[in-house]
Amino acid sequence: MNGQRLADASALVAPPSTELVPLSELTRFDSPRLSGADNEHVRLLAESDTELPPILVNRRTMSVVDGMHRVRAAELRGQEKIEAVFCECDDEEAFVLAVKANISHGLPLPRSDRNAAAERIVSSHPEWSDRAIASVTGLSHKTVGAIRRRASGEIPHSHTRLGRDGRERPVDAAEGREQAGRILAERPGVSLREVAREAGVCTATVRDVRDRLRRGEAPVGPTRRGPTTAPPDAPSGAAAKAAPAAAPETAGALPRPKALARIDGGADHDVDLAGLIHNLRKDPSLRFSESGRTLLRLLDVCTVGPQEWTRISENVPPHRAEIIVSAARACSRAWQDFATELERRSDRQASG
Repeated sequence: MNGQRLADASALVAPPSTELVPLSELTRFDSPRLSGADNEHVRLLAESDTELPPILVNRRTMSVVDGMHRVRAAELRGQEKIEAVFCECDDEEAFVLAVKANISHGLPLPRSDRNAAAERIVSSHPEWSDRAIASVTGLSHKTVGAIRRRASGEIPHSHTRLGRDGRERPVDAAEGREQAGRILAERPGVSLREVAREAGVCTATVRDVRDRLRRGEAPVGPTRRGPTTAPPDAPSGAAAKAAPAAAPETAGALPRPKALARIDGGADHDVDLAGLIHNLRKDPSLRFSESGRTLLRLLDVCTVGPQEWTRISENVPPHRAEIIVSAARACSRAWQDFATELERRSDRQASG
């Protein structure tokens, strides 16, 4: 599985309610522990007087994602059932969850197992950055980078990396700047955030590209330029010969957009909400935190289409309509306040 087919993070891990599951229904383990269960650790768990913490089970396959030692200890205790929290995901997602769980609690995962886990995640999620994979496996980003280089001939090539902050960035930074420059030239009224999203760069980079274009410079400085691509409206033939010669430091620059000064304005119209949320679901910094999963669940509710909203509104009991109208507007104001605060924080970070 590659990172573009990650399952819905809003359903990845259910709220922290547990269920009693018969041990006989558990099918298999896909543990990052290459040597299997540690028998001594199992014995210590079985002999302890404390209740075993819930295990994590993939509801799709009834396989144990996290809790191999606890299952073995429950068997030694003679238990027939064990407390479990459920998730719903495919095998590669389950493996990432298992690695994350095994480095955060329980018996420490040996370094050799963490290296092997990183190699598998590099292969299944090639678009994840070294730091994102390092945060899952408990390794340094330099170690993950070395693992990626060794496996470079065996994994799919990706032109972008998904960082811990959830942003996709091009491996070639110059390529991202060139793309941002083309978008700014072709669509002068576009917002900084939209350019950043499409070009796979941060808003600060887009702002720098915009400022460079205003000065008549190229989007990428001479020391970091990649292969240049002529803009769509670049002069050619006789027109090119008649055009004034560019100064050496501005050669190859994209044309200066006429309305670039207004680039920050405008609301997000016609946003593909389902597409945006689908992209957010690929972000490990959201997928593997409780607050991130909560946010994704809340956003997912808003993807209901117009026809579904119409159907829902037609079935609202008349005697409850006024209360529901007030509640809906309160929810709208809460989302607006949230968006405003998040936007201010993002702007402060970009300018700071």
